[in-house]
Amino acid sequence: MNFDVKDMKLAEMGKKRIEWAEREMPVLRAIRQRFAKQKPLKGIRMATCLHVTTETANLAITLKAGGADVRLCASNPLSTQDDVAAALVKHYGIATFSIKGEDNKTYYKHIYSALENRPQITMDDGADLVSTILSKRKDLLADIIGGSEETTTGVIRLRAMEQDGVLAYPIVAVNDALTKHLFDNRYGTGQSTIDGIIRATNILLAGKTIVVAGYGWCGRGVASRSRGMGAQVIVTEIDPMKALEATMDGFLVMPMLQAAKIGDIFITLTGDVNVIDAHHFKVLKDGAILANSGHFNAEINIPALKKLSTSTREVRAFVEEYVLAGGKKVYLLGEGRLINLAAAEGHPASVMDMSFANQALAAEYIVENRGKLKNKVYPMPDIIDKEIARLKLATMKIAIDKLTAEQKKYLASWQEGT
Repeated sequence: MNFDVKDMKLAEMGKKRIEWAEREMPVLRAIRQRFAKQKPLKGIRMATCLHVTTETANLAITLKAGGADVRLCASNPLSTQDDVAAALVKHYGIATFSIKGEDNKTYYKHIYSALENRPQITMDDGADLVSTILSKRKDLLADIIGGSEETTTGVIRLRAMEQDGVLAYPIVAVNDALTKHLFDNRYGTGQSTIDGIIRATNILLAGKTIVVAGYGWCGRGVASRSRGMGAQVIVTEIDPMKALEATMDGFLVMPMLQAAKIGDIFITLTGDVNVIDAHHFKVLKDGAILANSGHFNAEINIPALKKLSTSTREVRAFVEEYVLAGGKKVYLLGEGRLINLAAAEGHPASVMDMSFANQALAAEYIVENRGKLKNKVYPMPDIIDKEIARLKLATMKIAIDKLTAEQKKYLASWQEGT
């Protein structure tokens, strides 16, 4: 089997950690048990570009149990857990191409390696597989029946492709499933981003002023958890509705240039470029800390920061000190990449249980609807979304009410009123 991982000696520890995560993923476990019996993905070749973590490992194992030929590469150069990558190869027979800290050339070499099995389904976290296929490997399109996308950033890219008329096969927007973005983005990103910042810096958040750029579901989660840690939270936004919501939720809202003068810690979660830019760097306080929890490392203008700096050095793992003119110091965490995966372990397994249940069932849905879907970005079917919620509640031993026949009739009628 072809693979590229850092050190196969790490495989035993990786296997233990994969098993530990599996304990917190009962919905995916139930899907895996059904997949093992029914083999809905039998003979399907899959290329998956995801963060190589213990939770992703359990997804890959589930897809293989369903009969798929799975190849896995990293969707971010700093998100790989090397022991997990080794374990996937040694203990689970899954071709994995992923090394934490890989350079850009190796990153794309691994993407090409994941595509070597001429996939019929792609599974993305950021749309790098799709964009690589469309720009470099159009010869693969004849075999592809569909794909799925995990992230807000990826869905934005894919909808832009659809609008430009270049999207060449159907995509299921797993990110848009309520059981994904309402929980993964809010609770997962909220907790894991704070976890990554604390692991990288070991600073006390209580009493600090934290600036959260973007009040989408990820921003909501980070703002809420920051406040829970005792920080004063400022939100920056470009959307008037989200800015109003943040205000009504009790957060200060102001432009980034104003926030840059008073913030201690800055966290970007917008999916856009240069959210913190040169003119912001110039007014930052001495000792300001910059972190990103959006998908790409473009939200903080790192080239501009380097240009403004007289020197740089690494002062802790995942903490780079930039000295600006006049001696002011600014600290960039995790090279501006996803801090929750660069410096920590990403989302808790119990959250990814729902996200990856969506991914597994999206693959099954694509196979079941082969040839019926157009080259569009499709929402996750509501019936699947609700089934995942039902399964999650069942694993938590939580029961809910059901409508009576009388209630169903009332809701379907219009005759009764005041």
